[in-house]
Amino acid sequence: MKHLLILLALTSSLLGQQATPALYVSKNAAITLYSNAPMEDIEGASTDGKSVYNASTGELAFNVAIRSFKFQKSLMQEHFNENYMESDKYPQASFKGTIAEKPDVTVNGSYPVTATGVLEVHGVKQQRTIKGKINVNNGKVTMTSEFMVKCADHKIEIPKLVFQKIAETLKITVTANYTAYNKNPTK
Repeated sequence: MKHLLILLALTSSLLGQQATPALYVSKNAAITLYSNAPMEDIEGASTDGKSVYNASTGELAFNVAIRSFKFQKSLMQEHFNENYMESDKYPQASFKGTIAEKPDVTVNGSYPVTATGVLEVHGVKQQRTIKGKINVNNGKVTMTSEFMVKCADHKIEIPKLVFQKIAETLKITVTANYTAYNKNPTK
C-alpha cells in the first residue's frame, strides 16, 4: 500500500481541478516473466503490481516488489531473489513514463498505445518504448503489454554454469485492471 501512495503522490499534482476523473489506479496488476532456455523453461508470476494512470496527460507509473514473484519450484524462487535479482538490495522494479496516445476512457474499445519512459530493474534505469493496449469496457479500463528485457541491460548476471537453463532475454507480460481514483472514498 505504501508504494501505491507514493505512485499516487507522483501523479496527483498533475490533476489540478478537473471535473471528470482522470486518474486510474490498479492495486493488483498481474506480471509474468518467462525464460525460454535450451534445458528448462522458467516462469514467475506476481499479482502485486501497483500502477497509476492519468488518462488526461498519459502519464503512467508502475511498481512491483521483486519478492512478490512466485515460481513452481522453490529453488527457482530462491535463486531468482538471491542470485540474480538481489531482491534485498533491489526490492522493486518500476516504470515511469507517458503514453503517447490518449484514448477516451469513457468510450468502449481497444486502443493500441505506446509508452515511453524509464524502466528500472536491478537498480539500472533504462529508457524504453513499450507497446501495449488499453481496453475500455463499460467504464472498466484494462492495460496489457508484452515486452522483452535483456538481463545484461540491467546488469543481471547469469553464471556460465546455468546459462543453458536461463535465457538472456526474458519475456514480460503485464495485465493491469484499473478503477477510477476516488480522492474521498465513502466509508
